[in-house]
Amino acid sequence: MLWITLLIVHGLLALALIGAVTHQAVSVAWPSPRKRRFVESFAAVRSAFYANAIVILYVVTFVFGAWIYADYRINVKPALEDAAAHVPVGLFELKEHFVVVGLLFLPTYWLFWKRIPVMQQARTRMWLTMTLAFCTWFSFFIGHILNNIRGLGT
Repeated sequence: MLWITLLIVHGLLALALIGAVTHQAVSVAWPSPRKRRFVESFAAVRSAFYANAIVILYVVTFVFGAWIYADYRINVKPALEDAAAHVPVGLFELKEHFVVVGLLFLPTYWLFWKRIPVMQQARTRMWLTMTLAFCTWFSFFIGHILNNIRGLGT
């Protein structure tokens, strides 16, 4: 029961992180002063305000993921290996790498969003945000898919 609760909380945190990082990524990729269409309205935010929330959500989501990682290693991965499901296992290993890359990007990401004026280094800020968004989305999808695969097997 504890692992299920932790997994649900981890998923909800990941969803909040995806919302924040996607909102910020869209705002830096498609800056628009108009507010008529959906994407333009979605992008018309002050994206610098998302930086602290994204860093905090990423770290807290990482901690919850690390907490439930033991259950994955003990109960899920051996069952998938026994079933010769090498692609999901390999994708989860790749997910682990992307999560750590995103974690290592966080100090630089925060520095560019909070310490460098908004009008400077916009391109670098955009690529840092896009990389973090990619790591977050990739990790969310792979974790969700792997959870569904294991759920079907029990």
